[in-house]
Amino acid sequence: MTITPEQIDLWRSVRSETQNLEFKEAKTQFDNTKLYKYCVAIANEGGGYLVLGVANKPPRSVVGSAAFNDSVTMAAKLFNAVGFRVEIEEVQHPDGRVVVFHIPSRPKGTAYHFEGSYLMRSGEELVPMSEDQLRKIFAEGQPSWLEEIAKRDLSGQDVIQHLDTQTFFDLLNLPYPTDQVGVLQRLESEQLIRSTNGNYAILNIGAVLLAKNLRDFEGVQRKAARVVVYAGHSKLQTESDITGEKGYAVGFKGLVQYVMGKLPQNEVIENAIRKAVKLVPEVVIRELMANALIHQSFEFTGMSPVVEIYTDRVEISNPGEPVVPVERFIDGYQSRNERLADIMRRFGICEEKSSGIDRVVETAEFLQLPAPDFLVEHQRTVVVIFGPRDFRAMDRSDRVRACYQHYVLQWVLRKKMTNQTLRDRFGLSERSGNSISQIISEAVQQGLIKNDPSAPDSRKYARYIPAWA
Repeated sequence: MTITPEQIDLWRSVRSETQNLEFKEAKTQFDNTKLYKYCVAIANEGGGYLVLGVANKPPRSVVGSAAFNDSVTMAAKLFNAVGFRVEIEEVQHPDGRVVVFHIPSRPKGTAYHFEGSYLMRSGEELVPMSEDQLRKIFAEGQPSWLEEIAKRDLSGQDVIQHLDTQTFFDLLNLPYPTDQVGVLQRLESEQLIRSTNGNYAILNIGAVLLAKNLRDFEGVQRKAARVVVYAGHSKLQTESDITGEKGYAVGFKGLVQYVMGKLPQNEVIENAIRKAVKLVPEVVIRELMANALIHQSFEFTGMSPVVEIYTDRVEISNPGEPVVPVERFIDGYQSRNERLADIMRRFGICEEKSSGIDRVVETAEFLQLPAPDFLVEHQRTVVVIFGPRDFRAMDRSDRVRACYQHYVLQWVLRKKMTNQTLRDRFGLSERSGNSISQIISEAVQQGLIKNDPSAPDSRKYARYIPAWA
């Protein structure tokens, strides 16, 4: 492929760098070791282009690069260092010389490493891949857990006895077939069951979605969602500990209702009317429960999604570390289990792309709740949702986290992000402008947000965007 100056300008116009595109100024030189690492990381992420001679911050001016004048020799060094071939191309742009590295994707089921480190990118940093990410790569080409057989040698009637087929057709808004053959054909077309020589097998994905009772499936029952209710702010006293029995799709509505019924509630007065309000809105529980079920790593045996309810917060966790960095949950999307996600979307249980997380954050802002906390723990992803808390009761981390999430959400919605919009998010008056400025300064110092370069050069009218934008 020959890269033209017009192609360079097209790349420069993208809103942010992607998995397949990385810009570096490298006006005079670029470190060889850093180059090797970037090639490995980009190859591990599906391949793409490393472009030298272009600023990596908008408006991404072409600054020209004098690095790697001998592309033939450099290509040979690259091959010896990383073990795969990278093509190097010089582009004579009107504003200067640009060097483009064409980086191929890693082979399926293989991850590249440099000096023992399997690398990927996270914002501006190169970081090692997690154990969970490597496990998923090495398993490529092999049947996933969801495609394995949960129960075999069944008759058609056995299948219908084990799976809630009526709810399956209801969720798809389809009429129930007039005969058993029509039911089984639809389940097979969705790859939830498999037929062989007149017998049927229920796949794990069919069981985990539609089981009338997950205990009927020995290898699947430990994937049932669990709800634990505690008496206070800690795990010292457990009030209840219940594990679900139905498949995710057929039991989802009941699961959400059960969790809502266990949530603490507060009394508030609106328009002179006293009413009870749950600790966390149902829309938040619904969206985060759907995410936990869909994006879990099924390869971890003996682990399942868990909802833990305390008097001041709710924690929802699922097995496996996230495939998208937690700081990119609002704007990024990559499903760990794409087929499961697709079916759950068609069932109307989860949102398209990452709009579910957007809705969670937007709801927290609308109700002026503390910002949810997205955490990565050992082999688990955890979301903490807090109950109502006055601004004065929020600590520094609460405020900075809310600031970052506010600016990411505004960025996604293509809105302006200023001191005033953050003040409105906290429900504060104009007199609190200095407090908001301190929060913004802290977020800038932590490298979470930065000044919008397109905003007027004025402190009064300063705007901010996420640091990675």
